[in-house]
Amino acid sequence: MKIRLLAFASAGDALGASELEMELPAGSRVGDLCDRLDADHPKLRRLWPRLAVAVDGRVVTGEASLADGAEVALLPPVSGGSGDGGPLRAELVDGPIDAGAVVAAVAAPSRGAVVVFQGTVRDQHAGRAVARLTYSAYRPMALAGRRRIAAALEASSPGLKAAIVHRLGEVPVGEASVVIAVASPHRAAAYEASRAALERLKTEIPIWKREHYSEGPAVWREEEPLTPHATAEA
Repeated sequence: MKIRLLAFASAGDALGASELEMELPAGSRVGDLCDRLDADHPKLRRLWPRLAVAVDGRVVTGEASLADGAEVALLPPVSGGSGDGGPLRAELVDGPIDAGAVVAAVAAPSRGAVVVFQGTVRDQHAGRAVARLTYSAYRPMALAGRRRIAAALEASSPGLKAAIVHRLGEVPVGEASVVIAVASPHRAAAYEASRAALERLKTEIPIWKREHYSEGPAVWREEEPLTPHATAEA
Protein backbone atom coordinates (compact mmCIF):
# COMPACT_ATOMS: atom_id res chain seq x y z
CA MET A 1 0.00 0.00 0.00
CA LYS A 2 1.03 3.61 -0.50
CA ILE A 3 0.97 6.45 2.01
CA ARG A 4 1.71 10.16 1.74
CA LEU A 5 4.26 11.29 4.33
CA LEU A 6 4.43 14.97 5.36
CA ALA A 7 7.25 16.30 7.53
CA PHE A 8 7.21 19.77 9.05
CA ALA A 9 9.87 22.15 10.39
CA SER A 10 12.90 20.28 11.87
CA ALA A 11 11.37 16.91 10.88
CA GLY A 12 11.42 18.02 7.24
CA ASP A 13 15.05 19.09 7.62
CA ALA A 14 15.99 15.69 9.06
CA LEU A 15 14.05 13.82 6.38
CA GLY A 16 15.53 15.95 3.61
CA ALA A 17 12.06 16.59 2.15
CA SER A 18 8.72 18.01 3.22
CA GLU A 19 6.73 15.33 1.41
CA LEU A 20 7.35 11.73 0.32
CA GLU A 21 5.27 8.92 -1.12
CA MET A 22 6.12 5.60 0.52
CA GLU A 23 5.14 1.98 -0.04
CA LEU A 24 4.51 -0.23 3.00
CA PRO A 25 3.25 -3.81 3.41
CA ALA A 26 -0.49 -4.17 3.86
CA GLY A 27 -1.46 -4.17 7.54
CA SER A 28 1.40 -1.89 8.60
CA ARG A 29 1.04 0.26 11.70
CA VAL A 30 2.50 3.65 12.57
CA GLY A 31 5.24 1.93 14.57
CA ASP A 32 6.29 -0.02 11.47
CA LEU A 33 6.53 3.23 9.53
CA CYS A 34 8.68 4.77 12.26
CA ASP A 35 11.03 1.76 12.18
CA ARG A 36 11.35 2.12 8.42
CA LEU A 37 12.08 5.83 8.72
CA ASP A 38 14.67 5.12 11.43
CA ALA A 39 16.53 2.82 9.07
CA ASP A 40 16.27 5.04 6.00
CA HIS A 41 16.72 8.46 7.64
CA PRO A 42 19.02 8.26 10.70
CA LYS A 43 18.80 12.01 11.33
CA LEU A 44 15.20 11.50 12.49
CA ARG A 45 16.24 9.29 15.41
CA ARG A 46 17.09 12.12 17.78
CA LEU A 47 13.72 13.76 17.10
CA TRP A 48 11.36 10.87 17.93
CA PRO A 49 11.06 11.72 21.66
CA ARG A 50 9.72 15.15 20.62
CA LEU A 51 7.58 14.23 17.61
CA ALA A 52 3.86 13.65 17.40
CA VAL A 53 2.48 11.59 14.50
CA ALA A 54 -0.87 12.37 12.91
CA VAL A 55 -2.79 10.14 10.51
CA ASP A 56 -5.37 11.92 8.38
CA GLY A 57 -5.36 14.90 10.74
CA ARG A 58 -5.51 13.07 14.08
CA VAL A 59 -2.62 12.51 16.50
CA VAL A 60 -2.15 8.76 17.07
CA THR A 61 0.08 6.23 18.82
CA GLY A 62 2.44 3.70 17.26
CA GLU A 63 -0.27 1.03 17.42
CA ALA A 64 -2.56 2.87 14.98
CA SER A 65 -3.22 1.03 11.72
CA LEU A 66 -2.39 2.54 8.33
CA ALA A 67 -4.59 2.25 5.26
CA ASP A 68 -3.76 2.66 1.61
CA GLY A 69 -3.74 6.35 0.71
CA ALA A 70 -3.34 7.56 4.31
CA GLU A 71 -1.74 10.94 4.96
CA VAL A 72 0.82 10.71 7.77
CA ALA A 73 2.35 13.85 9.28
CA LEU A 74 5.46 14.15 11.46
CA LEU A 75 4.76 17.04 13.86
CA PRO A 76 7.55 18.59 15.96
CA PRO A 77 6.70 20.70 19.00
CA VAL A 78 4.95 23.89 17.89
CA SER A 79 6.11 27.47 18.38
CA GLY A 80 5.24 28.60 21.22
CA GLY A 81 -16.71 28.99 14.09
CA SER A 82 -19.99 29.48 13.12
CA GLY A 83 -21.03 30.96 9.80
CA ASP A 84 -22.37 34.31 10.95
CA GLY A 85 -19.03 35.97 11.56
CA GLY A 86 -17.57 36.12 8.06
CA PRO A 87 -14.44 34.46 6.61
CA LEU A 88 -11.97 35.67 9.24
CA ARG A 89 -13.39 33.90 12.29
CA ALA A 90 -10.73 31.16 12.28
CA GLU A 91 -8.33 31.52 9.40
CA LEU A 92 -4.79 31.15 8.08
CA VAL A 93 -3.68 33.92 5.72
CA ASP A 94 -0.65 34.26 3.47
CA GLY A 95 -0.27 38.04 3.71
CA PRO A 96 -0.75 40.90 6.18
CA ILE A 97 -3.64 40.47 8.63
CA ASP A 98 -6.43 43.05 8.45
CA ALA A 99 -6.99 43.55 12.19
CA GLY A 100 -10.05 45.70 11.55
CA ALA A 101 -11.69 42.89 9.61
CA VAL A 102 -10.96 40.43 12.42
CA VAL A 103 -12.63 42.74 14.94
CA ALA A 104 -15.59 43.28 12.59
CA ALA A 105 -16.09 39.50 12.44
CA VAL A 106 -17.01 39.41 16.14
CA ALA A 107 -18.32 42.89 16.98
CA ALA A 108 -22.03 43.58 17.47
CA PRO A 109 -24.16 46.15 19.35
CA SER A 110 -25.02 43.49 21.95
CA ARG A 111 -21.34 42.87 22.75
CA GLY A 112 -20.05 45.85 24.68
CA ALA A 113 -16.59 44.47 25.45
CA VAL A 114 -14.09 43.87 22.63
CA VAL A 115 -10.59 42.63 23.48
CA VAL A 116 -7.96 42.46 20.73
CA PHE A 117 -4.58 40.72 21.04
CA GLN A 118 -2.06 41.38 18.28
CA GLY A 119 1.20 39.46 18.34
CA THR A 120 3.96 41.13 16.32
CA VAL A 121 7.45 39.99 15.34
CA ARG A 122 10.09 41.28 17.76
CA ASP A 123 13.47 42.56 16.57
CA GLN A 124 15.45 40.42 19.01
CA HIS A 125 15.43 37.09 20.85
CA ALA A 126 17.86 35.89 23.49
CA GLY A 127 20.21 38.74 22.70
CA ARG A 128 20.26 38.10 18.94
CA ALA A 129 18.95 40.56 16.34
CA VAL A 130 15.98 39.08 14.45
CA ALA A 131 15.39 40.01 10.81
CA ARG A 132 12.12 38.16 10.21
CA LEU A 133 10.15 35.00 11.00
CA THR A 134 8.82 32.33 8.66
CA TYR A 135 5.68 30.46 9.69
CA SER A 136 4.52 27.12 8.27
CA ALA A 137 1.53 24.95 9.19
CA TYR A 138 -0.17 21.63 8.67
CA ARG A 139 -3.13 23.50 7.23
CA PRO A 140 -6.04 21.04 7.54
CA MET A 141 -5.25 20.23 11.16
CA ALA A 142 -4.44 23.86 12.04
CA LEU A 143 -7.72 25.13 10.62
CA ALA A 144 -9.76 22.42 12.34
CA GLY A 145 -8.03 23.20 15.64
CA ARG A 146 -8.71 26.92 15.37
CA ARG A 147 -12.38 26.31 14.73
CA ARG A 148 -12.50 23.91 17.66
CA ILE A 149 -10.92 26.51 19.98
CA ALA A 150 -13.23 29.30 18.77
CA ALA A 151 -16.29 27.08 19.26
CA ALA A 152 -15.19 26.08 22.78
CA LEU A 153 -14.62 29.69 23.80
CA GLU A 154 -18.00 30.74 22.45
CA ALA A 155 -19.70 27.93 24.34
CA SER A 156 -18.05 29.06 27.58
CA SER A 157 -19.97 32.33 27.89
CA PRO A 158 -23.37 33.47 26.54
CA GLY A 159 -23.14 35.90 23.63
CA LEU A 160 -19.36 35.63 23.26
CA LYS A 161 -17.75 35.54 19.80
CA ALA A 162 -14.09 34.80 19.05
CA ALA A 163 -11.87 35.13 15.98
CA ILE A 164 -8.32 33.78 15.62
CA VAL A 165 -6.29 34.64 12.51
CA HIS A 166 -2.67 33.61 11.94
CA ARG A 167 -0.31 34.65 9.16
CA LEU A 168 1.89 32.12 7.34
CA GLY A 169 5.01 32.62 5.26
CA GLU A 170 7.54 35.38 5.91
CA VAL A 171 6.57 38.02 8.47
CA PRO A 172 8.89 41.05 8.84
CA VAL A 173 9.81 42.62 12.17
CA GLY A 174 7.01 44.81 13.48
CA GLU A 175 4.21 43.14 11.53
CA ALA A 176 1.49 40.99 13.10
CA SER A 177 1.75 37.21 12.98
CA VAL A 178 -1.49 36.60 14.90
CA VAL A 179 -4.62 38.60 15.76
CA ILE A 180 -7.18 37.36 18.29
CA ALA A 181 -10.43 39.30 18.74
CA VAL A 182 -13.04 38.46 21.36
CA ALA A 183 -16.36 40.28 21.82
CA SER A 184 -18.71 39.68 24.72
CA PRO A 185 -21.53 41.40 26.59
CA HIS A 186 -19.19 41.48 29.65
CA ARG A 187 -15.51 42.46 29.86
CA ALA A 188 -14.41 39.72 32.29
CA ALA A 189 -15.47 36.98 29.88
CA ALA A 190 -13.78 38.76 26.97
CA TYR A 191 -10.47 39.10 28.84
CA GLU A 192 -10.50 35.47 29.95
CA ALA A 193 -11.39 34.12 26.51
CA SER A 194 -8.64 36.17 24.85
CA ARG A 195 -6.04 34.78 27.26
CA ALA A 196 -7.33 31.22 26.86
CA ALA A 197 -7.32 31.52 23.07
CA LEU A 198 -3.64 32.48 23.01
CA GLU A 199 -2.56 29.77 25.45
CA ARG A 200 -4.43 27.08 23.54
CA LEU A 201 -3.15 28.37 20.22
CA LYS A 202 0.45 27.98 21.42
CA THR A 203 0.06 24.31 22.38
CA GLU A 204 -2.72 22.81 20.24
CA ILE A 205 -2.21 24.15 16.72
CA PRO A 206 0.45 22.69 14.37
CA ILE A 207 2.14 25.93 13.33
CA TRP A 208 5.93 26.32 13.38
CA LYS A 209 8.14 29.36 13.20
CA ARG A 210 11.68 29.70 11.92
CA GLU A 211 13.65 32.62 13.27
CA HIS A 212 15.97 34.39 10.83
CA TYR A 213 18.73 36.45 12.43
CA SER A 214 20.77 39.36 11.13
CA GLU A 215 23.83 37.11 11.57
CA GLY A 216 24.09 33.34 11.62
CA PRO A 217 21.80 30.51 10.48
CA ALA A 218 18.03 30.46 10.95
CA VAL A 219 16.63 28.32 13.79
CA TRP A 220 13.34 26.47 14.23
CA ARG A 221 11.67 27.58 17.49
CA GLU A 222 10.06 24.32 18.62
CA GLU A 223 9.05 24.56 22.26
CA GLU A 224 5.56 23.18 23.00
CA PRO A 225 4.62 19.52 22.36
CA LEU A 226 1.15 19.19 20.86
CA THR A 227 -1.34 18.54 23.66
CA PRO A 228 -4.07 15.86 23.76
CA HIS A 229 -6.58 18.54 22.65
CA ALA A 230 -5.03 18.15 19.19
CA THR A 231 -6.60 14.70 18.90
CA ALA A 232 -10.14 15.97 19.48
CA GLU A 233 -12.63 16.08 16.67
CA ALA A 234 -13.22 19.45 15.07
